[in-house]
Amino acid sequence: MSVGGNVDHELWAKVQEYLRAEFGKDAYDSWLKNLEFKGLEGGTVTISARTPFIRDWVRRHYASRIKDFFSRSNDEVYAVELVSSKSKAAAEDAAENISVASSSDVIEDSFGAKLDPRYVFDTFVVGKSNELAYAAALRVAESKEVPFNPLFLHGGVGLGKTHLMHAIAAEVRRKHPERKVMYMSAEKFMYEFISALRFKDSVAFKKQFRNVDLLMIDDVQFIANKNSTQEEFFHTFNALVDNRRQVVLSADRSPTDLTGIEERIISRLGWGLVADVHPTDYELRYGILQSKREQLSGPEISEEIIEFLAKRITSNVRELEGALNRVVAYADLVGRPVTLEMARDVLQDLLRANDRKVTIDEIQRQVAEYYNLRLAELLSARRARNIARPRQVAMYLSKQHTSRSLPEIGRKFGGRDHTTVMHAVRKVDDLRRTDSTLDEDIHRLSRLLAG
Repeated sequence: MSVGGNVDHELWAKVQEYLRAEFGKDAYDSWLKNLEFKGLEGGTVTISARTPFIRDWVRRHYASRIKDFFSRSNDEVYAVELVSSKSKAAAEDAAENISVASSSDVIEDSFGAKLDPRYVFDTFVVGKSNELAYAAALRVAESKEVPFNPLFLHGGVGLGKTHLMHAIAAEVRRKHPERKVMYMSAEKFMYEFISALRFKDSVAFKKQFRNVDLLMIDDVQFIANKNSTQEEFFHTFNALVDNRRQVVLSADRSPTDLTGIEERIISRLGWGLVADVHPTDYELRYGILQSKREQLSGPEISEEIIEFLAKRITSNVRELEGALNRVVAYADLVGRPVTLEMARDVLQDLLRANDRKVTIDEIQRQVAEYYNLRLAELLSARRARNIARPRQVAMYLSKQHTSRSLPEIGRKFGGRDHTTVMHAVRKVDDLRRTDSTLDEDIHRLSRLLAG
């Protein structure tokens, strides 16, 4: 292959198709769509991001899969290098241009996240596990007044919380185009707040956030232990609620189980309606796949494939839809029909992970019960040995029994850094060689998790 040649760029186009199929349009448009292929030389692919912030995010969350997709088509590729096309200073300068969108142009809002047009109420499949969250979201979207404040959606990864938040924004945009809407992740909220502090522009930051009619923040657990960000979040929340502006929030657990969050914030999160999104059952997974099949173009998907995926991919909706996307993308790219044998081959990693049927939430509950601790203690910042060691055990088991990455595990343990998880895994691994009691604890807990 010639560096930067047409063949290389054709390969990059294929890789982009894979990325969009696996991670979905929302993540793809937000982080991957505007990456620029710079060349392939000496087994290393060089890809440029527009800012250092995007470069670092892609490096942490997507680089390994980008490398895998390149290697699948060219076995000479062994590394991916991420660079940024903007200097850090230029990227920070861009952060000063803060603007709030009205709901009529929310998709173009440079300060909030883009909305996925597929995530509307009509495409949300309702079942027993999510009917309360769905009904509450629909009420917020349709009401002229604020029905409950805040609406707090919580549940595991990939169960539909983000879909409902996008659907609320889309419905408000359609019915009440005069209302100002802002949707973003808690991480983006923190990033913009830090940028405002750096440029001594906190007044503009407050004005932008506190003038919206509907503020939606995803993954609130991310601000755990971020004291300055929590302070600003607290005041923003109060200002909006006091002025009868709607707030919608999501997290991976209920307000009372959030750790590293100030008590005064937790108290306010429970003021409105707290709605849980439970894991899906077979009927709901089957319905989701049928709905997804109707939206897809490309190879024909048989009923046998739908039933197979609904039975085997039980972790969450995101992985379920991602599995179907991956099968369809693979069949389309290699020109083969979708068969059960091909689906098993393409999805072998997901199938192995789902066969275990173990989640980090289950591991945390099991470990807390085994060591006679409250779940909040296990997830807290306390470093007492009787709490720290079980916490390390839970992190170790999460790495052993789930397919979650180190950063994902860290986020589930109160927003801890991936290096903390790595240290815990290594520590427990080392101790098992010399501490027979700990080794037996691990064996017993593993048997309990296996059912």
